[in-house]
Amino acid sequence: MCSTDCCSNPKGKAGTKTAINEPAKLLHTVPTPDSKLYPYEVIEEIADFITKGSGMRPKIGIICGSGLGSLADIIQDPKIFEYEKIPNFPVSTVEGHAGRLVVGTLEGATVMAMQGRFHFYEGYPLAKCSMPVRVMKLCGVEYLFATNAAGGINPRFAVGDIMLMHDHVNMLGFAGNSPLQGPNDPRFGPRFPALVNSYNKDLINKAIEIGKAMGIESNIHVGVYSCLGGPNYETIAELKALRMMGVDAVGMSTVHEVITARHCDMKVFAFSLITNKCATEYSDKKDEEANHEEVMAVAKNRQKACCELVARLIREIHSASV
Repeated sequence: MCSTDCCSNPKGKAGTKTAINEPAKLLHTVPTPDSKLYPYEVIEEIADFITKGSGMRPKIGIICGSGLGSLADIIQDPKIFEYEKIPNFPVSTVEGHAGRLVVGTLEGATVMAMQGRFHFYEGYPLAKCSMPVRVMKLCGVEYLFATNAAGGINPRFAVGDIMLMHDHVNMLGFAGNSPLQGPNDPRFGPRFPALVNSYNKDLINKAIEIGKAMGIESNIHVGVYSCLGGPNYETIAELKALRMMGVDAVGMSTVHEVITARHCDMKVFAFSLITNKCATEYSDKKDEEANHEEVMAVAKNRQKACCELVARLIREIHSASV
């Protein structure tokens, strides 16, 4: 059967009728690079909203990992901003992440802390996950403290230990994902930032000394972290491969935040709270499988030590600057 276009064809020639259900021609579209979703002017607008609303320009930024939101609870004279009320700000969807930005003072220093971060597995591009780091930079932050809950791959690590990060393996980067993808804005940093010394050695050494003073030196390690996309936990084969690469602990965050912080020349200190030991041998035991409830429980039990470590390190930074 021919189409109505065929019968109305003024030429009336055979072979010129329009095919029924012929697909429309598709226009070629180029997606907006993730880095352009939050240009400098938008980041500046968010930062102005926070600094004007708090009346402060913080020097130290803290990102609280799963179950470690109590780090923000020890801030004095807090000004609290719900994420949903901050212009152009994402919203955290993960249990254990309150979704609040807290600005105030801690050990004499002006700080801002994120109670809840954003993850790749929530559907956010990496540029959006790490966008708050750039907001911190434009608020005046010079130091980034990033914390996370992680699985221990290193057999020497026990549940409840703290691993100070001195390097990372960027698995998402291996797959071509980076928070710096797209056109570079030199107002944030260079096109090709070096990451060889991403984690500040002086801060690591000070944290080790603080751990000794706290009497928890046996629970503090220095190691390599790796971020996977999640939200599923790792297979045994993946964990074995990571261990062969020199990875000591694995999680689903932090690396892209560190990359963004170093891109804009912030000093970085980061640590992982080991909330579970990763299974690297095959077993039918159900209790060897990682779960979010275990992560939250361990973080709650160790939050006091984590808070004290952070507070003492901030005191050291503040004392050195006055």
